[in-house]
Amino acid sequence: MNAVETARLDRSAFQVVALDEAADDQAYWRTKSPGQRMEALELMRQIIYGYDPATTRLQRILEVAELE
Repeated sequence: MNAVETARLDRSAFQVVALDEAADDQAYWRTKSPGQRMEALELMRQIIYGYDPATTRLQRILEVAELE
């Protein structure tokens, strides 16, 4: 079971604000430890891009070229 499956969304905490309004997001995240911030970042990355440990691999970047 991965973090995406165990994460819960608190729908009562949802709030819509205009983009030009000052948000208190920065103050909230400053109260969290660096480890908690990294865990939240990783969770958001997994939610956005998906996570499958069976297919997660490094992309091949080297290529053999024939010299002429």
